[in-house]
Amino acid sequence: MKTGVRRPDPSSEKLTEERCHIVEVSGRPEDPELSIARGRVEPGVTTQLHALDGIAERYLIVEGEGRVETGHAMERRTAAVGAGDVVLIPPDVPQRITNTGTADLVFYCLCTPAWRDAAYRSLEPDDDERAGRVREDGGAGASPD
Repeated sequence: MKTGVRRPDPSSEKLTEERCHIVEVSGRPEDPELSIARGRVEPGVTTQLHALDGIAERYLIVEGEGRVETGHAMERRTAAVGAGDVVLIPPDVPQRITNTGTADLVFYCLCTPAWRDAAYRSLEPDDDERAGRVREDGGAGASPD
């Protein structure tokens, strides 16, 4: 890692499939131990249930209010969150956050080690599974005969 100051570029914000707007703040190959991104969730939106394989994540809530869910189905915990709260999420733990307020929920995502796209694992059923339709590969979501 080299000494320096990184400034986020608000114009680089992208809406992800996870239903969260993301601005990368810091996450470069020269700093593999930590990545930082700013997340923004619109009112009434819940992000995709997901886990990060081998990556611990922390949410530092900056603005707004929400409800965070962490843990596996039988051990799932929910908690109200607001500005100043820090949510600790160990590696491989299912997680999602809901904006319960009337304004955007803004938070920083701090990942250790740094974010890798390959670590993201969606835990939500796809549209076919939700509808109970048979997938072409006969996998999950296949209707019983």
